[in-house]
Amino acid sequence: MNKKVTISDLLAARQRGQKIVAVSCYDYTTARLVAQTGVEMILVGDSASQVILGHETTLPVTMDFMVTITAAVRRAAPNVCLVADMPFLSYQTCTADAVRNAGRFFQEAGVQIVKVEVTAAHLDVVKAISDSGMAVMAHIGIRPQRIAKLGKLKAEGTTSELAAELVELSRQMVGAGADALLLEGTAREVSKIVTETSPVPVISCGSGPDCDGQILVIADILGLSGGAMPKFAKSFAQLDGLTVQAVADYAAQVRQGRYPSDEHCYHIKPGQLDKLRHILGDLT
Repeated sequence: MNKKVTISDLLAARQRGQKIVAVSCYDYTTARLVAQTGVEMILVGDSASQVILGHETTLPVTMDFMVTITAAVRRAAPNVCLVADMPFLSYQTCTADAVRNAGRFFQEAGVQIVKVEVTAAHLDVVKAISDSGMAVMAHIGIRPQRIAKLGKLKAEGTTSELAAELVELSRQMVGAGADALLLEGTAREVSKIVTETSPVPVISCGSGPDCDGQILVIADILGLSGGAMPKFAKSFAQLDGLTVQAVADYAAQVRQGRYPSDEHCYHIKPGQLDKLRHILGDLT
C-alpha cells in the first residue's frame, strides 16, 4: 500500500460497498507485517492491557503507554488509517482532558482517528474532540472500560428496548461529530440497522457481517491467544504451537552445541590473527 488510507477513503469504500478490514495490534514488529497485507486500518486498542501486559481488564493502561505503542505502530505502518484507543480516565474526567489527551495521539503518534467508548453521557466529549479538529470513532455496545461497574460483559442490543437505545445512541454520536462507529458485541440485527442508517463507516467487532468493516485482535487471528476466545473471534492460523516448537528447537540446539555454528560467527580479518597473538605475547 503506497498511498496513506484516509478517513475519506474509508467513507468512499463504504459508499461503493467495499468491506473495510481492520486489525488490532500493538507493536512495531507485528504492525510491519500487518501493513504488508494491505488492510485499511490498524487500531491500537487498550486491549494491549490484556494481550501485551497480561492484565485481566483494559483499565490499567495509561496515556503514556498508549501513546508510546501507537507511535511504534505508526512507524511500522505509515500508510494505514491508524486509530488509537482513548484509555480509561483519559476522557471521563472532563472535556478539556479529553481534548488534550486526544491531541497527544495526533501530535505524538500520528494517528488519524481516536476511539472513545461512549454512552449518552459522552456526547459532549465526542463533540469537543470533533470541534477541535480531530476525528473520533464512537465505540458503542460492549464497553470493556465499564467492567468495574457492570461486573461482566455481555452481548448488547438483544431486546427491542436496548436495541432501540443503541440505534438512537449511534445517531446521536454522529450528530455530535463522530466520523466512524465501532459496534462491539451488538446483536447482528441491530448492527444492520445502524449500518443502513449511518452516514459514516461502521466497523464490527463481534457484531455480525452487515457492517461496513470488521476488526479482530491480531493474537486471535494468528491463534496466539491461548484458552477460550470470544464467540465472534476466529483464528486463521495456529501459531502458538509453532512458536513453542521453534523456541524448543532453539533451546535443544544450544544445549547440544549445534547452535551457533561457525556460519553464525564473525571472524577476525585474514592475517590479523598472528598479529593479535604477537600483541598478546608482548603484553604478557
